[in-house]
Amino acid sequence: MLEHDVLVIGAGLAGMRAAIAARANGANTAIISKVHPVRSHSNAAQGGINAALLDRGDDWEDHAYDTIKGSDFLGDQDAIEVMCRSAGKALIDMEHMGVTFNRDDEGKLGTRAFGGQRRARTFFVGDFTGQALLHVMFEQLIKSGVQSYEEWFVTSLIIEDGQVGGVTALEIRTGQLHAIRAKTIIFCTGGCGRLFEPSTNALIVTGDGMALAYNAGAGLMDMEMVQYHPTTLAGSGVLLSEAARGEGAYLRDKNGNRFMEKYAPNMMELASRDVVSRAEQTEINAGNGINGCVFLDCTHLGEALITEKLSQIREIGIDLAGVDMVREPVPIRPGMHYIMGGIKTDIDGQTTLPGVYAAGECANVSVHGGNRLGANSLLDTIVFGERSGNHAAEASRSIPFLPFNEQEVVSREEQRIREMLERPDNGDRWGNIRLGMGESMVGNVAVYRDHQSVEEAIRDLGQLRDRYAQVPVHNKNRVFNTDLVFALELGYMLDVADTIAVSALDRKESRGAQARTDYPSRDDENWLKHIVAKKGEVGPEISYLPVTITKWELEERKY
Repeated sequence: MLEHDVLVIGAGLAGMRAAIAARANGANTAIISKVHPVRSHSNAAQGGINAALLDRGDDWEDHAYDTIKGSDFLGDQDAIEVMCRSAGKALIDMEHMGVTFNRDDEGKLGTRAFGGQRRARTFFVGDFTGQALLHVMFEQLIKSGVQSYEEWFVTSLIIEDGQVGGVTALEIRTGQLHAIRAKTIIFCTGGCGRLFEPSTNALIVTGDGMALAYNAGAGLMDMEMVQYHPTTLAGSGVLLSEAARGEGAYLRDKNGNRFMEKYAPNMMELASRDVVSRAEQTEINAGNGINGCVFLDCTHLGEALITEKLSQIREIGIDLAGVDMVREPVPIRPGMHYIMGGIKTDIDGQTTLPGVYAAGECANVSVHGGNRLGANSLLDTIVFGERSGNHAAEASRSIPFLPFNEQEVVSREEQRIREMLERPDNGDRWGNIRLGMGESMVGNVAVYRDHQSVEEAIRDLGQLRDRYAQVPVHNKNRVFNTDLVFALELGYMLDVADTIAVSALDRKESRGAQARTDYPSRDDENWLKHIVAKKGEVGPEISYLPVTITKWELEERKY
């Protein structure tokens, strides 16, 4: 029998940081991931990690205020205080682990400006910061002695009498199902970006952990808050980092005008992401773009700066769009990038399920609210990954292993998978369903949305779910059956998509990333509250939680 005090699901930055912390606290710790850890989506984070360092004349309270304002005052201020107070130590810890951050001419850690912040407090490694952090963290994971189940796919939580006692997981290489007993579980499975097509997210980002927790009874909070990044490449939707605007790039319309002066005259291109994305979409809708795009102009920055600090996105533009940003503007448009919502947790990562924790993008400790500031995501993973690992390790000392019949649990899950494999060919494909879902979400739950469009998405999802119940898995083999894995992922995706659409329909205001054309104003009197979706008998059931306000009062949000 496989058993661990702490089992971390997901091996990105949040997962590895949680596992390292739990192991350092003496817990028998393992990490399980459907991909090799350094293929986790944390790789894709380009721009940097935020921290307010006192020796720069910066203060954590200024960082907290910018984060709260960026959240459109939906972020819980107690959690934001924890993150921003912890940021400096988290950054230095990463530097001591071996991350080679860029440095300035004096040899100090260098910073760049990022959107929605009044100071340059984003520390970076070129335009591939996430990759740099991830590889260093993986070295530390190996050093720590944490057991790793690589290319194992978690299919369900094991729950008896309301107590979570482990997981069932598919060993992808062999096709064998296993039960893994665990005293505590930490979800660090990332976001759900591939519910939308196109998306900046990797194909593996399918909302697995959110759906597993949701189906086990946990609440998913603020799921309507879906972040569209302002600069994704025309055609492919690949991310072009906010680092470009941080280094001074402009946004221009088809006539070469810097249109952001109409929408954010003080911050211009460095307003918060939701503001910039809406400005771009407004210009595109008004006919001021070309082929559904506006332009990211870096030509004035010079080849030397671009080569030193923006080399990766320059290569992306050349390879995928045939445009060299050194010489000409790059066509871009808003694209789905991140979800602020996730599994509701407290500041130690605890969910409402006993013994279950969550950290990173799959979690909602409520530091991002209605809109995440760029470079707060890496900070979130490090700070709350560590806190979750510490707390889970401590909790595991007083939690016994839950006794369950391993053979019975595995047999039950095996039957579910066998039924999927034995479905007759009806001409449908899971890929067709997944594409239909993605196109409906992008078309109807987009930068701008309204009652009619979201209702259409809900109808589409219902029809797609009916098809999913009958869709065949064409590869009947059990060895490295990615056809089966993708089909299982699709079930998770449909569950999460339901919570996004139902929450978006329920929130009758515009706040942060929720821009309702039929309710264009922020409504603090009625909607200064979190929406929590829990699984009901016929779909998500909605409840509400208050927003925690400590010292920063509500104000009109302007940039």
